Amino acid sequence: MEYIEITSKPPEDSTPIVLVIGKFDGVHRGHSQLLHTASEFQDGMLTVMSFSEHPSWIVKKDPAYDKSLTPVHHKMELLQNDGVKRFYNIHFTKDYAQITAKEFVLDHLSRLNIKHIVVGEGFHLGKARESDTLDLIRLCKQIGIPVTVIPLLKEVGEKIDSTAIRSLIKNGEVVAAQGLLGRPYTVRGNVIHGEALGRTLGFPTINLGGEVAQYVLPKPGVYLGIAEIVNGDHGQERRNALISAGYRPTVEGETYLIEAYLLDYSGDLYEKKVSLSFVSFLREEIKFSDLDELVEQMKLDERDAFVFFENV
Repeated sequence: MEYIEITSKPPEDSTPIVLVIGKFDGVHRGHSQLLHTASEFQDGMLTVMSFSEHPSWIVKKDPAYDKSLTPVHHKMELLQNDGVKRFYNIHFTKDYAQITAKEFVLDHLSRLNIKHIVVGEGFHLGKARESDTLDLIRLCKQIGIPVTVIPLLKEVGEKIDSTAIRSLIKNGEVVAAQGLLGRPYTVRGNVIHGEALGRTLGFPTINLGGEVAQYVLPKPGVYLGIAEIVNGDHGQERRNALISAGYRPTVEGETYLIEAYLLDYSGDLYEKKVSLSFVSFLREEIKFSDLDELVEQMKLDERDAFVFFENV
């Protein structure tokens, strides 16, 4: 996929494109519907224009949007899987947020050879979200670009959007989140060195660091999930896993940590890239009276995990 970062106006380009504009955080089922519709227009390369940061975080410092469902590299991979060939990443700042809808269309989009624009019906553009899809259609008509507006996809009467998915994940409702995403919620990072407590207790875990800090963090608790280990040229290895997300109150942990115990696995994974997919919430995070009680619960968790994966 071709990647182009935008800090002001996009570079002039004569390549015919079909452009889909949106935040695309999560690349959920609603986004996939937009991309599917756009791909049916055969007169240009399928292209997405998105944002480096959520506008609500940059403009309002709303803490609900300081992290992403899919940081940019993860987002790009998912978009590529949906057939996107070019990705414009707008470096969204407070200055960029001052651009009016008229400027965005007539001074920015006009620099590209856009054959068609596709957006969702809730799309807004311009300073303070001043304009909606009707304004977009009117402005684009001035430069000869047709616009298609796609009705919002709904699930049981509720619209599928990133805000709803964020809320589900923060509440530990990962099964419901999967229904809206179209896949399990997944975080990525590098395996880092921890305190090796799990190994001494007979349950060696991998601790995830690096990129994982950019993701929306699931509710503290223990989850059933899938680990995908990147093995360089040897592809990826999948393992069923118990995922612990939270603060480890039994050992007086102070920072949020995501770690995973891979079932029926042994080996050194330090510094390797691992993706953890949250399949089902197993139980709440508990502060046990001592480590012996913790180990007994971990044995029960392992048993429940084997039963679960045998039946899926």
